[in-house]
Amino acid sequence: MAIVYETYQRDEAQRLLPLLKVDDPQRVVALHDGQAITAAQFIAHVQRVAAQLPDASAAVNLCEDRYAFMVAFCAIALRGQANLLPPSRAPHAVEEVMAAHPGCHAIGDRSMDPAPHRYHALPTLLVDASASNAVEWPSIPAGQHVAVGYTSGSTGTPRANVKTWRNLHASTAGNLRMLHHVVGERFAVVATVPPQHIYGVEMSVLLPLLGDVQVHAGRPFFPADIATALEDIPAPRVLVTTPVHLRALVESGVRLPPLAAMLSATAPMPPELAAQAEQCFDAPLLEVFGSTETCAFATRRVTVDSRWSLYHGVHLHPQPDGTQIDAPQLDAPATLADIVSLHDEGRRFELRGRHADMLEIAGKRASLGDLTHRLLAIPGVQDGVVFQLDDADAIGVRRIAALVVAPTLDEHLILDALRASIDPVFLPRPLRLVDALPRNETGKLPRAALLDLLDRHVPA
Repeated sequence: MAIVYETYQRDEAQRLLPLLKVDDPQRVVALHDGQAITAAQFIAHVQRVAAQLPDASAAVNLCEDRYAFMVAFCAIALRGQANLLPPSRAPHAVEEVMAAHPGCHAIGDRSMDPAPHRYHALPTLLVDASASNAVEWPSIPAGQHVAVGYTSGSTGTPRANVKTWRNLHASTAGNLRMLHHVVGERFAVVATVPPQHIYGVEMSVLLPLLGDVQVHAGRPFFPADIATALEDIPAPRVLVTTPVHLRALVESGVRLPPLAAMLSATAPMPPELAAQAEQCFDAPLLEVFGSTETCAFATRRVTVDSRWSLYHGVHLHPQPDGTQIDAPQLDAPATLADIVSLHDEGRRFELRGRHADMLEIAGKRASLGDLTHRLLAIPGVQDGVVFQLDDADAIGVRRIAALVVAPTLDEHLILDALRASIDPVFLPRPLRLVDALPRNETGKLPRAALLDLLDRHVPA
């Protein structure tokens, strides 16, 4: 029986899966520099770039333009290589990833100084209006490693997670099923998140590859630029964003063209912000729940229900120190650090916190997530985070610290406000006022950056 199963696994790994959904060679895949790129034109670009790549097992994909990233992503995969997706494009982060993959190379869409070892720039992606509809549509083995995503480092050192083409096909099927239910089978995407992040890969790279979806190649940052990008794409429109970016949009007062939906991830969406966004932009705000390890596997609309609905085929099994997940995109069950309670015969769940976030001091319990929520609820606090330090005090208790952006308040006023809502044993000390939190491109807070910022704000 073992031999039969091993043979089945090997055959499944070699099964070919398409690199691009092809119903129509003239299907628009992306809007790049104001030009609509068809499926046929896209494949021509991919094949041209693939032919120029050096031999290697992997490549760091540093392309910032989303269309260039898509071309490089598929060209790298077509050459049998894996896309390395570092937690940031900072030189030290890229160097660490390349050191972990000896012999790899790097590709980007612009000159870099300093440039990583074995770096080469993507050739100019000229649009050929005569691209043949009879192009050979490529496929790659289901078991091929096509991406290695790295966690953000918000809970420590970034960790590598390998994705096969089968993993990504399966996760995209779940995302498409969820979005089809809300906005229909054909839609266009503008994303404010970088394509290197697994959320950006899922919602702005894989959707146009494997669904009837087109994506805007830019990554607009300022509210007016987001509005312009949305104007450039056809309805129905989906805005892929994060709570940090969405808050800036709401507070700017910018007017957006009609949206079919807004999609958010990377951090829990405050219900108050969700309600404001839906009122401002007259569209449902959807969240997806997932991780670099698992990809997205659940969704909710927090203005309707705080509970999460699992994607088709996903099953959760609560454990003492987390939650085990079985999902179509996983080759084996994975364990999440999140604590959940199941509802509706396991089809929905409520998030209770993360095992690593749970605090117990003097026999009392709290969570870092709840403490941060209470900090952010203080009038005048614009941003903030509560976290636990590494070192313990004389009686073995690890101290709690906070960094706060609150230009009109002082530290004593903030601590007095916290005393009204939390037990004194959980008051963050030290609490430091800062100009801004060290959020990365997706709005997450790498732990190393928090500790460094705290060290730099030690009173003289």
